[in-house]
Amino acid sequence: MWLRTAVALAATIGACMTLTTDAEAGPDFVGFAGQYSPGTIVVKTSERRLYLVLDHGQAVRYPVGVGKSGKQWAGVTQIDGKYRHPAWSPPTEVRRDKPSMPSVIPGGSPRNPMGVAALTLAGGEYAIHGTNAPGSVGGFVSYGCIRMLNDDITDLYQRVSVGTPVVVAH
Repeated sequence: MWLRTAVALAATIGACMTLTTDAEAGPDFVGFAGQYSPGTIVVKTSERRLYLVLDHGQAVRYPVGVGKSGKQWAGVTQIDGKYRHPAWSPPTEVRRDKPSMPSVIPGGSPRNPMGVAALTLAGGEYAIHGTNAPGSVGGFVSYGCIRMLNDDITDLYQRVSVGTPVVVAH
């Protein structure tokens, strides 16, 4: 009897953990206060959330992975390119840290860290992109890029265009 109760309890806890993870994943429509124009993307690295500002104090909120310690940045930029299934070339810093990494990882490869889509940011080597490692979303995990679940980057990709302002704040 005790064993059956323990198994049932473990199954219930596991189901609740799955539901919590699923509930946290994906975009949410939320209230949003700030002096940002509708259409602006605001990344709050401390929250590990990306907001697409809408009208009337509302935003679409997504969970994201952000720069790990020493790799975070803040500033204002804009989207300068939109790509589906992009190939990826590791930036100089990544190559230095991981010299065995290939110079190009083709789009669509399960080893490609860009996932299904990327929004490149003007003025640097950063992007807002999908990931083939969904467990990394919500953490301090990147070299400065903003990492999203593939379903979320697909949703955001459809909502924004080249020129969309992006604010990254701690």
